[in-house]
Amino acid sequence: MFKEERHTEILRYIEENGKITTAQIQRMYSVGYGTAMNDLDELSEKGLVQRTHGGALKLKQVGYAPDGIRTLSSKERCTVITDNYLAIARKAIEQIEKNDVIYLTSASLGYIIAKELPADLFVTIVVNSISIAEELRQKQCRVIVTGGEMHENGNFYDDFTNAMLRRIKFDKCFLTSAACTASFGLSVQTARNIGQMNIVIENSRQVIGMYPAEKLGRDSILQICPANVMDILITEAEADDDVCASFTELGVNVIQV
Repeated sequence: MFKEERHTEILRYIEENGKITTAQIQRMYSVGYGTAMNDLDELSEKGLVQRTHGGALKLKQVGYAPDGIRTLSSKERCTVITDNYLAIARKAIEQIEKNDVIYLTSASLGYIIAKELPADLFVTIVVNSISIAEELRQKQCRVIVTGGEMHENGNFYDDFTNAMLRRIKFDKCFLTSAACTASFGLSVQTARNIGQMNIVIENSRQVIGMYPAEKLGRDSILQICPANVMDILITEAEADDDVCASFTELGVNVIQV
C-alpha cells in the first residue's frame, strides 16, 4: 500500500470514529511506530487532523459546538463526568489556598470543581452560574453570585454582571473556553462573555486555564485574549507534546495530569 493510500484510509477512520492512535495504525497497516508517527505528523501539518500525544483527533470546524450545549446549565452538561475532566478539576483545586478569592468558570469544569471542592476549605468564590452557586451552597465557602439578567442556561452575561465583576479583585481565576492555541490564544464561538472574561483576567493576580487535550491546538471563531495571559495551563497527559511546548515557550507553566 502506498503512503497516500494509507493516509486516505486513516482520514476515513478518523472521520468515522473521531480519533485514532499510533498503536491502531501499527496494527491496521503492519507498520512501525516511527511510520505511524510520521503519518499523523504529515496529516497534522496539512491541517487535516488534530495531533494528540499518541494519536490524532478529528479536526473540528472553527465554529464547532455540540448540539444544544449553549442552552444547558453547567450541571446539565455534566451527566457523565469523564476521567480527564475530573483529573483537571482536581489539579485545579490543588492550586486553591485557604482564604483565596477566586473566580470560577461557568463551564463544565467549574461545576466539577464545585462538586469536588473540600467541604471545609474556606474561600470566597465568585460565580455567574446558578447551578454552580447551588452546588457551592453545600460547602463552607463564601459565595458571591454576579447577578444580572439570567440566560436560559442559568448564567449571567450582561452589563450588570460586568459592572459587578469590575468591583472585585481575585487571587486566582479558573477559566476555560472552546479552544486554545499558543498563536491565537483563548477563543470561543460567541461574543457574549468575551468582555466578562477579560474583566476577570485583568482583575486576577493569577490566571489558570483548564483545557482538555481536545481543546488544545485548535482555534474557535473569536479570540478572547492572547495565550500568555495564563500563568498556569492545566491539561491532560494525552495532550500533544509539541502543543504543550508552544505554551511553555510563552512563559506559561503547563501542568499535565
